Amino acid sequence: MNKLQRTVKVPTSYEGIGLHTGNTTKITFLPAPINSGIKFVRKDLPGSPQIPAFIDYVSDSRRGTTLKLNGASVHTVEHVLAALAGLQIDNVAVELSSNEPPVGDGSAQPFVDAILKAGIEEQDTPKDYLVIEGPIFYSELKEEEGVELVAIPSVDFSLTLMIDYKNPALGAQYTAFFSLEDDFIKGYAPARTFCFLHEVEELKRQGLIKGGSLQNAIVICDQPLKEEELSDLKGLFGYEGKVFIGKSGILNDIPLRYPNEPCRHKALDLIGDLCLLGRPLKAHVLAARSGHRANVAFVKKIREMCIKRAERKPAPKPTSTGSYSMDINAIHSIMPHRYPFLLVDRVLSLEEGKRVVAIKNVTINEPFFNGHFPGHPIMPGVLIVEAMAQAGGLLLLNTVENPERKLLYFMGIDKVRFRKPVLPGDQLRFEVEMLQFRRGICKMAGKTYVDGELVTEAELMATIVER
Repeated sequence: MNKLQRTVKVPTSYEGIGLHTGNTTKITFLPAPINSGIKFVRKDLPGSPQIPAFIDYVSDSRRGTTLKLNGASVHTVEHVLAALAGLQIDNVAVELSSNEPPVGDGSAQPFVDAILKAGIEEQDTPKDYLVIEGPIFYSELKEEEGVELVAIPSVDFSLTLMIDYKNPALGAQYTAFFSLEDDFIKGYAPARTFCFLHEVEELKRQGLIKGGSLQNAIVICDQPLKEEELSDLKGLFGYEGKVFIGKSGILNDIPLRYPNEPCRHKALDLIGDLCLLGRPLKAHVLAARSGHRANVAFVKKIREMCIKRAERKPAPKPTSTGSYSMDINAIHSIMPHRYPFLLVDRVLSLEEGKRVVAIKNVTINEPFFNGHFPGHPIMPGVLIVEAMAQAGGLLLLNTVENPERKLLYFMGIDKVRFRKPVLPGDQLRFEVEMLQFRRGICKMAGKTYVDGELVTEAELMATIVER
């Protein structure tokens, strides 16, 4: 069952300076109604313009994610979005008194603490998850290394990420979590942003990190310093800490919060950028050497694939007695079966990736009645299971692109039970629910009813192949 949507119970605020702009900013999280999503509100501008936290409004992804709409912009939103996604908050208005949230200590922890202090409230509507049909890949290949991201269908959101900067001061790092609820607050929210010392001067030249310091970022001395470079170092940070003459290491006097804190922060950034899908994602995401630019491109690709899938869904067709999702012509366009082996007459409803309800009318004219107990006509149990499997096939094929080019192979049928015989004149109602869809293999639970009474049930396992 889907979890309920969430918002903050009462308004809560936090104040500080922005990482890149250096502007002093107050951020306030306010409760919002169901299905309203996350919106940034620029209270310092006339009319308090709103910018939805959505991929369409990303205007820049250099060293952070910037949103812009109708001339109003908000810089470096990823840590705020990571806090909201990590706490599984769906609806909230995020008011700002300037153009960038406060950086705090460079992590999502200040926002998480403020929200937890205010409290989280469940709303009386299920979450609207984004469910993908199959693996979605994004890559940027280079000569020695590249960026790779992939989303794999899963029953929940989980993440595996690695970084490797080919640098002895940092080295290769890896992290993975399987539950936002269990792992985010203690394992990822406190992870601070980081940069290499050699990048600092260039970032300042670009007009960035105006509010950056050793109090809100990990700075890595990635190559041995020379004596004459110390004055430059002091000029950049007012640095009076450890001196790295002839060696490399972490400049900050404060120790790392985790041995792989930089890698965990990259995971935090990715969680925030994935929030720009506008809906919580059900997928296992694997990432290698990703950054904001690649994250944004990956989110756009996921959304593009989901739009294509939505466009190919058959439109509901009205009838005099109600409505249904697929008539026999729509079923013919997807299913390869024909008389006498097409055993579904109509799809009443179809919740994509979740559930299908379909019917079959059983008449004495069915060809199998000629040889199956002709003096005592009973529908063969194996054909009831086959009909239920075809209904499940319509559910599964509706999740893939170009379903007319696919076939469904059933791999297993378990826990079959026949409760009552099916006779001519009965109408079978199939209700099939998707239990799991992972690595191209789907597990479904099906039940068949006649006049509201359960006649057959089974668990089905299938996979999709090219036709």
